Amino acid sequence: MEPKDYTVVKITGEYAYLREDGKGEDSDLFIALALLPEGTDIGTRLHYEMFEYSII
Repeated sequence: MEPKDYTVVKITGEYAYLREDGKGEDSDLFIALALLPEGTDIGTRLHYEMFEYSII
């Protein structure tokens, strides 16, 4: 899987909606906050590579 960048667009309970940068709503990804770096909030930009998310 190739590296991708995302922006957190919504948080609902223990889950976050990530939108791939440069793509529309069709690219939204629903993921558990526990899998994201500490401090992730709405508007946070994330980099995904090697099965790991990091804050940009």
